[in-house]
Amino acid sequence: MAETKNDLANRTPRTTSRMKRKDLTGWLIMLPTLLLFAFFVWEPLVESIRLSLYTAKGIRLEKFVGFSNYMKVLKHPDFLAAFSNTFVYILWSLIIGFLVPIIIAVLITETTHFRSFFRVGVYFPNIMPGLATVLMWGFFFRPGNTGVLNILLDKIGVAPQIWLTNPKWTIPLIVLAMTWKGAGSTALIYMAGISNINPELYEAATIDGAGILSRMRYITVPSIFSLGKTLLILQIISVFQIIYEPLVMTNGGPNNASISIMQLVYNYAFRDYNYPMAAALSVMMSIVLIILSGLYFKITASKEN
Repeated sequence: MAETKNDLANRTPRTTSRMKRKDLTGWLIMLPTLLLFAFFVWEPLVESIRLSLYTAKGIRLEKFVGFSNYMKVLKHPDFLAAFSNTFVYILWSLIIGFLVPIIIAVLITETTHFRSFFRVGVYFPNIMPGLATVLMWGFFFRPGNTGVLNILLDKIGVAPQIWLTNPKWTIPLIVLAMTWKGAGSTALIYMAGISNINPELYEAATIDGAGILSRMRYITVPSIFSLGKTLLILQIISVFQIIYEPLVMTNGGPNNASISIMQLVYNYAFRDYNYPMAAALSVMMSIVLIILSGLYFKITASKEN
């Protein structure tokens, strides 16, 4: 035992030296990425925090005002509407956007023929540019006799509807367009999770006479439950950053019925040219997203454990 300890003592300096060289090599490899990340992420974030504490003429800082811009944001008449609408977006995204990919993944997994064709079909909307998708759905839900949906409904004798100009339907319809765009890629992730389930479980359930609903309830859903928690947090983070869908389809209307937090940041910066208030709201959103990201990493770590 004594000789072993001596050998380890003799080898320690060499091992430590090799480990230091490996660490140095690893840091040198990561250095360009770290520099780019710091320049494009951390530096703008720090500058946004700094800008939010001043008054400014354009982007030129003038006077330090502390948290005055944050108070102006909280007291702004559009903030409450944007804040509440963001949670309405989250609610509808859970009702529509969270369940639809799971249903698609289960149906395609249970399909015997043309499975690859259906996989390509559900993923196809993801390859379309986001702005083109939003414009397409805007034409589809256009009110009056020129909207595609109203033209189709007119064929069966239904009067034209106002759709996106109806405050009750604006957010659900925007979420529907978002779901059509992104459900395919999420469904593929669920399908990958379902493919890891032991097929003998499905065979045994089928032999026992279990139908698709029973197999989904007792085998599929419990097996992808941890994956669903992770994707749920990612979806909430994504919905918090929604901007171009309401901006293009409704411009936040009617009467701020669909305005989002990120669109409010856009309005402060590029409509009102009030960059300090835009920076203040951006910092507030960053804090919320950091908290949600921390929750995501905690859930992911517990899943791995």
